[in-house]
Amino acid sequence: MIMNWKKLLRIVLFAALALVLLYFSFRGIKWNDFVAGLKTANYFWIFMSIVVGAISFYVRAARWRIMLLGFGKPVKRLDTFDGVGMAYLTNFALPRAGEIARCGVIAGRTGLGFDKVIGSVVAERSFDVLCLLVITVAVAILRIDVFGNFMITQIWEPFIHSLGGSTWLAIVLCLGLPALLILLVYFFRAPLLKLNITHKILGFLKGIWKGLVDSIKMPRKGYFFFLTALMWFLYVCTSYCTILATPLRDQFDFTDALFLMVVGSFGWVVPVQGGIGAFHFILSLALVAVYGLTQTSGMVFATISHESQAVTMLMTGLFAVIHLSIARKKNKTKPEIQ
Repeated sequence: MIMNWKKLLRIVLFAALALVLLYFSFRGIKWNDFVAGLKTANYFWIFMSIVVGAISFYVRAARWRIMLLGFGKPVKRLDTFDGVGMAYLTNFALPRAGEIARCGVIAGRTGLGFDKVIGSVVAERSFDVLCLLVITVAVAILRIDVFGNFMITQIWEPFIHSLGGSTWLAIVLCLGLPALLILLVYFFRAPLLKLNITHKILGFLKGIWKGLVDSIKMPRKGYFFFLTALMWFLYVCTSYCTILATPLRDQFDFTDALFLMVVGSFGWVVPVQGGIGAFHFILSLALVAVYGLTQTSGMVFATISHESQAVTMLMTGLFAVIHLSIARKKNKTKPEIQ
């Protein structure tokens, strides 16, 4: 009963966070322009973004299967696809519970130990975090013209102004504070290691390192890296399809789609049901701050992007529920071997 109350409290808190973020996302937009923006969208490209998104989920499932095959038992592609679908569907009810749900699907369908399956998920997710960080740096370099101007006008110049216009003081602070922080961590490392937050951070970093090491050691690693590249490419294609569905197609190119995919990925990380609110807030903020779009135009794009991806996730999850139900009934009707 206590656990049920804890789960209920988590659901309520995450839902409340989603509502708060939705409020700040939609605050101040012009509703007539927003509705007009949705009506003028090219729904062929929205449909294509759903199709490409579904293919990317299948590729993710195929990549996960490679990791699971390393445990020595046969794993079907549909099993991992069902697992991925159940994960997305579950996350719409309780954030972060999807990873447990997909492990349960695979453990039940293949007979693999739950601990082994969840270990593969940790390694997979850790590897994806590393990939996202690399892609983020690459995007910043590719669009240094946009981000350079944004960093100077929106961050560096206001920072200098707050220091009375002293550029040297700003440089000293930027270099001195990190150095001071490193020294403090070094000298107080013993008491810091006793804190739970320190162990969580170290565990997170170790998980990323383990994901990288495991991906290098696994069999068929060349195929694994190929599917990883294909998966992220399809994610960018999904973002580009959304661009083609809006008037932004006249201003944005494939590199911008890469940037929006990266920003959107951080929106899905926030622990709210199905990224609702968080995705809208982060993506629209980036469009306004970096590209100078109006709040309304940014929210039109963020809404189309989120809802198309949400439909893909829900459809994939529904497929998993139906397929697993059919498979369960077939297993029940099989005659027992005497």
